[in-house]
Amino acid sequence: MQNWPLWQRDIILVILCIVSVLATTASPLLAADSVELALKFQCTFEDAALLTAYHLAGVGVGSLLFVPLARVWGKRHVFLIGSLLMIASSAWGGSTHMGYNYTSMLWARVIQGVALAPFESLINACVGDLYFVHERGLRMAFANVSLFGGAFLTPVFVGMIAHNIGWWWSFYFIAIFMGGGFLLLLFLCPEVAYRRPDRLNTDITTASSESLDPNTVLYDEKSPTEQVIPRVRGNAWKPLRISPFDGRKTDESFWKLFLRPFPLFLHPAVIWACLLQGVIIGWTVMVGVILSLIFLGPPLFYNEEQAGKMYTAAFIGSILGLLIAGVYTELTTRFMVRRNNGRYEPEFRILLVIPTLIFAASGLYGFGITAAKVARYGWLVPEVFLALIVASMVMGATASAQYLLDAHRDIAIESFTCLIIFKNMFSFILAYFAYTWVFAGGIERLFIIFGSIEVAICALSLPMYVFGKISRDFFHRHDLLQIFRLR
Repeated sequence: MQNWPLWQRDIILVILCIVSVLATTASPLLAADSVELALKFQCTFEDAALLTAYHLAGVGVGSLLFVPLARVWGKRHVFLIGSLLMIASSAWGGSTHMGYNYTSMLWARVIQGVALAPFESLINACVGDLYFVHERGLRMAFANVSLFGGAFLTPVFVGMIAHNIGWWWSFYFIAIFMGGGFLLLLFLCPEVAYRRPDRLNTDITTASSESLDPNTVLYDEKSPTEQVIPRVRGNAWKPLRISPFDGRKTDESFWKLFLRPFPLFLHPAVIWACLLQGVIIGWTVMVGVILSLIFLGPPLFYNEEQAGKMYTAAFIGSILGLLIAGVYTELTTRFMVRRNNGRYEPEFRILLVIPTLIFAASGLYGFGITAAKVARYGWLVPEVFLALIVASMVMGATASAQYLLDAHRDIAIESFTCLIIFKNMFSFILAYFAYTWVFAGGIERLFIIFGSIEVAICALSLPMYVFGKISRDFFHRHDLLQIFRLR
């Protein structure tokens, strides 16, 4: 059986991304309403922030469960389960307005996090399942925008909804639209995972000694379709069985797969990717938690609708990051391939960190200075810097995901699980202490520290670029999963 045509694979990816956008709206759902919720639920601002913090913890815990399930039984069923959980937990969260029970709302948010986990942890891996190396650049950026960028438009609508018909309708609308997303997945999205024979694995992986042969041409921009070889798949558009399963995808133990991500926290590439992606995402979560405080409080005293509209800049930044990541990655990769005599190296993906550093540093420093003096600079200037932060987030997430997918394809899913765990635990800490740190040190000082940390993290990309191939060779010969008897 032959590959699905590119247009069919693109439609599948678009469906997955649409449902991911719906799912990721849960994370910033309370961004524009935190002050109102603190008053309605009669809790502190810190407790209101914990509704986001524990939601993020739920995402991290859910990823640990859903990723090995996806490895054993495929990805289709976990997407369906995630959709159903999102529908139920969103309806639950909306219903809490009838009694304003904080504990009930907290658990609804945790379950929303668990429901989001399959989408955050597996969408990037789906890009690897659906596309060859030369097809992934723009599509990986598109997938990351659906995961991270699209969520920044949520507070714009949430603010309007809360101001006009009540905050609880934000939860109900997620449940309603996710119902449509569930139907799209059920009837139009086939299983994308499959048993990949080693002879058909043309990716650059740590398990392939050929990828470390300097005389092997790994990427030929003049004839990129040379890698297109038959895959063992069926027709994407044959009538789909309603069953979420179509057989095991591996004979490996579920518990071994469950434990696999943990040793990978010792892998240099995974550590670098966790820091590059997870930390910048954490900064954006921090901004989301405190932004309503900046605009709802003095001197602007915006209402929920006005405060929600302040997130428009973040959405614009995500689109900017998508465009830069897609175009920059393709141009630099082709340029470096030509300079390298037609040989592709995964380290070329790391070059995307250059614009990431520029945007992140200027955005974090600028936001801290201007948001702390919003009476002087007005609302527009910090919004511009917020757009730069979010653009850098999309670029950093794309760079780390592409590098892991291209350089370490055989551990890509476990690596992405590490990213999800680190990102959500780091974001949990930031959300947990957000108001405490802001009240203690001030916004300007806090974000100057954040910006300096981000510069140091981006600087780690230089040794990763220089020694990346050596690292791949070393961990090809010293497989961490084999050392820990998990492979």
